[in-house]
Amino acid sequence: MELRGDRCELGSTVRVGLILNILTLPILGGPRLVSWLADKTTGEARDQFLDERRVRGELLKLQQLYDAGEMEEEEYDRHEKALLEELNVIRELKAQLRDQG
Repeated sequence: MELRGDRCELGSTVRVGLILNILTLPILGGPRLVSWLADKTTGEARDQFLDERRVRGELLKLQQLYDAGEMEEEEYDRHEKALLEELNVIRELKAQLRDQG
C-alpha cells in the first residue's frame, strides 16, 4: 500500500494533535473549559444586549402603561428618552461591529 507524502503528513499531524490534546487534557482541560464557557457567555450577553426587539418591547410596554393612565407624562418622557438612547447605542454598536467584521 502506497500513501502520498502529503496525505501521510496530514494524517500524522492530526494524530499528533489528537494525542497531544488527550495527554494535556488533565492539565489544560479545566482552563480550556473555562475559556470556552467565557466565550459562550460573552457571546450570549452581547447578543442579548444588542437585541433591538427587547428595547422595542419595553417601549411598547411603556406606551401601554401611559395610555392606560398608569404613568405620568414626565415619567413616560424620561423612560422613553432613556430607551431611545439605548436603542441608538445598540444601532451604533452594531454598525461598528459590521465595519470591523
